[in-house]
Amino acid sequence: MSTQPRTERGTRTRARILAVATEVFAERGYHDASIVKITEAAEVGQGTFYLYFSSKQEIFEEVVRDLNSRVRRAMFEASSAETERLDAERAGFRAFFRFTAENPALYRIMRQAEFVAPEVLHMHYETIARGYVAGLTGAQDNGQVAPDVDTEVAAWALMGIGEMVGMRWVLWGRDGAGAGTDGAAPDGLPAEIFDHVMRLVERALSPEGAP
Repeated sequence: MSTQPRTERGTRTRARILAVATEVFAERGYHDASIVKITEAAEVGQGTFYLYFSSKQEIFEEVVRDLNSRVRRAMFEASSAETERLDAERAGFRAFFRFTAENPALYRIMRQAEFVAPEVLHMHYETIARGYVAGLTGAQDNGQVAPDVDTEVAAWALMGIGEMVGMRWVLWGRDGAGAGTDGAAPDGLPAEIFDHVMRLVERALSPEGAP
């Protein structure tokens, strides 16, 4: 596990190294990235790097954990502000798409993690799923989710919807491959696409079926 700094200055330095490493891994890929490239981009010496991270593998795994923490926090803060589950779903999905638009490295890093750090990748998805299942189960107990919904299956299925839609209309759209749809929302996902996604989600979860 990486070393936590003891001073405010050290905290800022470690955070800068981590942020730069995220960019380097996303742009160059794990195998073409190097500690030298990371430290040069972060404008720190290699000795400073080794104060906080023991290897390229360790900092890559920390990048995955950091992205996981940040995306979960963004979705939780958005969804927890709502009292109705379907409103929470809408807010959580919107927060995820916005995070993806602002942090395209999320997809690129996780694709690499499948081969470079599979255990940490499993942690990424499983921690998101646990929180999702808990939220859906609580809503189901309150009558806000259809009683015949398997909340674990639903959580993983909804995560898949969010990831694939985000890849197609946010990430690929950002790179030009999926561009051209009118009505793009500030968070990077075309408003019409977002509405279609939410209709599917609401029909799957609503106790009344199609809302």
